[in-house]
Amino acid sequence: MDYIITISGLTKSYQGKKVVDNLSFSMKKGTLFALLGSNGAGKSTTIKMILSLVKKEGGSINIRENTSIGYSPETPYFPPFLTGMEVLVYYGRLQKLSAANLKETCEQLLKLTGLENEKTKIKYYSKGMLQRLALAQALLGNPQVLVLDEPCAGLDAMGRIEMIELIDRLKKQGKTILMNSHILSDIEKVCDEGIIMNKGKVLRTFTKDEFLDDRKLEDIFVETIGGIEE
Repeated sequence: MDYIITISGLTKSYQGKKVVDNLSFSMKKGTLFALLGSNGAGKSTTIKMILSLVKKEGGSINIRENTSIGYSPETPYFPPFLTGMEVLVYYGRLQKLSAANLKETCEQLLKLTGLENEKTKIKYYSKGMLQRLALAQALLGNPQVLVLDEPCAGLDAMGRIEMIELIDRLKKQGKTILMNSHILSDIEKVCDEGIIMNKGKVLRTFTKDEFLDDRKLEDIFVETIGGIEE
């Protein structure tokens, strides 16, 4: 199999409580892999360990050599006194992207995410606008892998449709995407496979073939999580 990220036996505890417990999964190149679960299932902690933002306690994270990763966090924060363009230029310089076409690249990314005419300072951005800018920032440098933590949070109905269409387009262009979302209908439209987690453990794996007809991802999720005692 052409796996780009392989997780095996991943473990993490906080104050003696395991939040990720012997977690294992693999992501195929050019696919969208979904991390699903209720609040506190360990999804965001898993993402942060993959990105080395949180130190793992046990297990292994194998990422194909020379793989570049872009990250859109669940709660993005940018300097409030900057505009969207200034934010992208700033992060582009941090990545040491070519100065010759950096502004043009940033303009293209703002257009791609629906912020091309936005000159408002970040402190006036809505939650949805911040999510769009976070995705634009994640795409700087044209990474091979995108890690998207709740990318549709705060978006209105039309914004969600546009975001999911964009994510699907990026996947079809060859991006490998790891996505966490509570909006199961969005995940259903774009994912190839995924896992359902509870208290840091994998309860079930699934593929898109399981909800092609009248069976929905929501049905699979409820069946899996519904019988678990809190």
